[in-house]
Amino acid sequence: MSRLRDPALFGTLALFWGLSFPVITVGLEHIPPLLFAALRYDVAAVLLLGYAILTTDSWRPTGRNNYIAIVGGGLFLVAGNGFLFIGQQTVPSGVAAILQALVPIATALWALLLLGERLSLPGAVGVAIGFFGISLVIQPDPSNLLGDETLGRLLIVGQVISVALGGVIVQRAQPDIDRVPLTGWSMLLGAVVLHVASLRIGELPDAQTAVPTAVASVLYLGVFSTAIAFYIYFYIIEIHGAFEVSLVAYLVPVVATLVGVFVLGETVSLLTYLGFGLVAVGFVLLKRDALADALEGAPVALGP
Repeated sequence: MSRLRDPALFGTLALFWGLSFPVITVGLEHIPPLLFAALRYDVAAVLLLGYAILTTDSWRPTGRNNYIAIVGGGLFLVAGNGFLFIGQQTVPSGVAAILQALVPIATALWALLLLGERLSLPGAVGVAIGFFGISLVIQPDPSNLLGDETLGRLLIVGQVISVALGGVIVQRAQPDIDRVPLTGWSMLLGAVVLHVASLRIGELPDAQTAVPTAVASVLYLGVFSTAIAFYIYFYIIEIHGAFEVSLVAYLVPVVATLVGVFVLGETVSLLTYLGFGLVAVGFVLLKRDALADALEGAPVALGP
């Protein structure tokens, strides 16, 4: 990364995404979960597609590969985040963010299944350690697996698996449309799916949906932690590669936990922190070659 600008963008991305989890917690006090998620992506889709229309002539998707990428991204990368909003009704924001650290590991498994990528023995050990760490974060109660908090954490794991699958589907489709309109169309599709699901379960906007805190939550998520954050995300990918941007997943929980504990008064157990540490160890084992190349300044290989 360049001396000042790129590290600042990396930190900004971690800040925007980290703050999104406490903001979701605050917004859920006023807006039903799936409607909240849908409104977030409504705002982001309008901004990203508007930007694409103004800055490029190739914002319309054409070709089977682009349609598959948009559908995969819309259904799994975007609409799948509805599970996060449902789960955060009972799960502290810091814990929800920590569970996101599983995304790179889940992505490696989907790549193994769908892309035929190979997983080395140390990588397989890393995956196993990562999932053991997540089990410490979830802390399932065998006698009450459907209890609110355990179920909420399992729903967020479902969101992680969905997001990871969406990323692999997009990669497999090999879209040639620009990343900004690709993301905008995916968010538009995902928002429509979330609105339909919201209506099907009886969620309707009421007076609480329009209170200043609720509106501010939607705008923050749609503008800063989605539209602007994804623009930064794509910049880092294009300049430095997917490996470096994946490291942000291990800064996001730090931001979310600090805000959750000191601003929202949430509590996070020591066992949860230990689980996060094990997930980080699993990631290091899984991406050990990429880490070594990055430290040596060599081109980074992204395979597991």
